[in-house]
Amino acid sequence: MLNWIWLGLVVVAIAYGGWNGTLLPGVDAETQPGVVAAIGNYAKAAVTLVIGLVGFMVFWLGVMRVAFDGGLRDRIARAIAPLTLRLFPEVPPDHPAMSAMVMNMASNILGMGNAATPFGLKAMRELARLNPHPGSASNAMVLFLAINTSAITLLPPLGTIAIRASAGSADPYAIWIPTVIATTCSTLGAVTAYVLLGGMRVFAHRPLADAAAAEAAARDALPEADLPPTPPARPTLARNVLTALVVLGIGFVMASDLARLDAPSASEAAAHVAQAWLIPLLLLGLLLFGFRQGVDVYESAVDGAREGLDVAVRIVPYLVIILVAIGMLRASGAITAASQLLDPYTSAVGVPAEALPMVLLRPLSGSGAFAVMNDIIVAHGADSFIGQLTSTLMGSTETTFYVLAVYFGAAGVRVGRHTVLACLAGDFCGFVGAVAACHWWFG
Repeated sequence: MLNWIWLGLVVVAIAYGGWNGTLLPGVDAETQPGVVAAIGNYAKAAVTLVIGLVGFMVFWLGVMRVAFDGGLRDRIARAIAPLTLRLFPEVPPDHPAMSAMVMNMASNILGMGNAATPFGLKAMRELARLNPHPGSASNAMVLFLAINTSAITLLPPLGTIAIRASAGSADPYAIWIPTVIATTCSTLGAVTAYVLLGGMRVFAHRPLADAAAAEAAARDALPEADLPPTPPARPTLARNVLTALVVLGIGFVMASDLARLDAPSASEAAAHVAQAWLIPLLLLGLLLFGFRQGVDVYESAVDGAREGLDVAVRIVPYLVIILVAIGMLRASGAITAASQLLDPYTSAVGVPAEALPMVLLRPLSGSGAFAVMNDIIVAHGADSFIGQLTSTLMGSTETTFYVLAVYFGAAGVRVGRHTVLACLAGDFCGFVGAVAACHWWFG
């Protein structure tokens, strides 16, 4: 799908640019660079973008690694285990599929999509072993993927925030709460669609020729994604005391900070805490959690930072390729023309037409949507409503079709039943939730 989309972007950019006379720079070359000049300009911009991301991602992934090494993900997994047992009654509680699904969901809740993928592949492989209809997605597979592609994310979307910070946003973390709201709507919508569609006869299992052999071959070809051992918790009296002292000290400082406000109301005090203290408390909480559990916080953070550097390097080719195509399309004038055509309809429901490229591309490609978000933020500003909505849409759902292709391929599934519709329902609800949350949060 993305092959066709990318090729279509290039073809439309060249065709529309030739028809519109925008292949070469206009009178004002700075604002009208032309399609040809956009190739070099956007290729350079993509590399500059990654350089701006590196420091932010390296730091925060290092901090997250401290909490991971302290067992935070395991605790979240244990907390949501009772819910997963009710959601997946056909999966035995002690089966490897259950533990893999729980760890996948816990990783997604923490916003660690890269860490979630191995657990997701392990879960699909184990669910395939339990599947009585080889080649056709089981109910557990459908629900798991619906939750996976719409996963609630409680921690800040670091990549998106890094883009906003590099674009000069006055408050790059402002989209955190709207993103939590959007992902909650997305997950509720996906699960509801799974329940409503599951009983329809059109989505019943159908026997497939040679399905068992194909499914077995796919599972055998899939590399093992075993769960890493849980680090032992080693809290000591000294660490407990130091942690308690730090918490008390920070509480005293927060109280002093609030006391400096001029008789604030409860809502004003809450708003001040959310704006000034939410991110510092998150940072301190993650570090103290790992410290209390006996983690060597500096060494652990450095290990996580290396992972952040690897992630930044890996996304360079994807960003350059897709961002150049988008830049060519924008320079041709096609995006402006399409926005003007759709704006009366989308504006009527509170959605600027400029945000529509993100809505269409997000389910197809994470890197493509990332590039679109950056382009929109550069054009309209990180703190504009369009920039805030686009940033929230980036974190509202997963790359649905990519996830389905990879996970179904791993399990040898050829008939997804109602998986696609359930996932798309989650995407739609995430979009609606993002729009509503941004209008409520940003006004």
